[in-house]
Amino acid sequence: MKDPSSPAVRPGLAGRFLGWIGIVGHVVVLFLYVVSGLVMPAWAVGVLLVIWAGLLAIAIALLRTRPPWTLVIPVGAVAIWIAVVSAGDAWLGWTA
Repeated sequence: MKDPSSPAVRPGLAGRFLGWIGIVGHVVVLFLYVVSGLVMPAWAVGVLLVIWAGLLAIAIALLRTRPPWTLVIPVGAVAIWIAVVSAGDAWLGWTA
């Protein structure tokens, strides 16, 4: 159990740099989410954008506490996008 009176440990310069790389990577993934309107209906793009925004909130929280873990967020966002597009194609007949 962590002692509440202990001082907070600040991440180093490398950790903060990796954290910002994760944030930038997540912003780049936004492009995939936005252009998905060519393959899927607008309601599905809206759901994906809500998911993207939630992942951004998680990334910002991780940037403050555990910056290197923000690198996982864009990878997860791409995995979610691939899963949604594949499922829509297989089960709902979404095509370009």
